[in-house]
Amino acid sequence: MPTPDGPLLVRGATRVVDDDGDDHRVQRPVVAVCRCGTSTRPPWCDGMHKLLQNRDRQRQNDRADR
Repeated sequence: MPTPDGPLLVRGATRVVDDDGDDHRVQRPVVAVCRCGTSTRPPWCDGMHKLLQNRDRQRQNDRADR
């Protein structure tokens, strides 16, 4: 299930295969898989998308103030 502007939540998986074909074992009932491509721990989401969203909002606000 994709979350708005965030990761893909995967429930009940035993493994996740990334774009390179690498197999990642899953040991939790729910895992968050990165969709934005900026995670420092691919394929897992590390919350980096939140930092990018905040940065983009700040840039938009800065432009509006000019």
